[in-house]
Amino acid sequence: MASPPPIAAAGTDLGEAVDRLRAARIAWRDRQPSAARAAEAFPSRGAVERIVQLLSEALYPRRLGLRRITAADEDRFVAARLAAAFTELEREIGQEIGYWQAEARARFDADQPATIVRLFAGTLGDIRRLVDSDVEAAFLGDPAAGSTDEILVCYPGAIASLHHRIAHELHALGAPIVARMISELANERTGIDIHPGAAIGERFFIDHGTGVVIGETAIVGSGVRLYQHVTLGARSPLGAAHRGPRDRFARHPIVGDDVVIYAGATILGRVTIGAGATIGGNVWLLDDVPAGGVVVQPEATLLAPSAGHALRDTLVAAIV
Repeated sequence: MASPPPIAAAGTDLGEAVDRLRAARIAWRDRQPSAARAAEAFPSRGAVERIVQLLSEALYPRRLGLRRITAADEDRFVAARLAAAFTELEREIGQEIGYWQAEARARFDADQPATIVRLFAGTLGDIRRLVDSDVEAAFLGDPAAGSTDEILVCYPGAIASLHHRIAHELHALGAPIVARMISELANERTGIDIHPGAAIGERFFIDHGTGVVIGETAIVGSGVRLYQHVTLGARSPLGAAHRGPRDRFARHPIVGDDVVIYAGATILGRVTIGAGATIGGNVWLLDDVPAGGVVVQPEATLLAPSAGHALRDTLVAAIV
């Protein structure tokens, strides 16, 4: 079987295409403040994905690592996974710091990546306890769950939670690009988009999950349950209107303990949802809700069959 002809032989002007792409690149770079940064210093997405896998196996060696590992070998297995993860993580954080270095007024310390990794290592016990609490909340909240193992391995909410707990610590320690890559890996796998800057308490349960969005400055309490397509967002993008410091650093909702937010709810701006409140499905919310409050859409109206048929015919006629 003959190989396909090169693009130029198919009637395409390859040189012209290259020239147009060069012009587009130059125009883009002229408009970007990041043009002076070294592109080759940007962290590797593939490396970050390996780091998450290694950390996941170290956090849950018998479920996300080697299933047949013995108790005697467990610590050895965890140590090996952590050593590999920390080596790669230090390198990728070094890449990130190099990326920012071009615009920094002072040089970063040479041992900054190692310091971040060392501090991050100290958070792993807390990360494990938080993910455990999230898995337990899912098991208690979903009667369809057969076991906590099933939740940890299969449930989108648990997968997103594990990624977020890792990403949040790295974001707080000064590695925002690596942290954001981790959150986007979760988004690809689950359809759940949680900014690594969001602060989320223990026993967090996202049921079903697809389409959930949680913004950078959101604060979520303990025991909160969200359903699919919930948005905890900002009211308008920066630059669309005058914004002060509070709007820049406190753009997203505060959700109190034990709040339940049902599917499709959109909550925007620095509103506060009081503890124990319930937000119904498809609600558009821009105002605070007191503790224990319930916010719902107007109740649907049940029409008699004859009235329903008449309404349907009217709608069809209007569409036609």
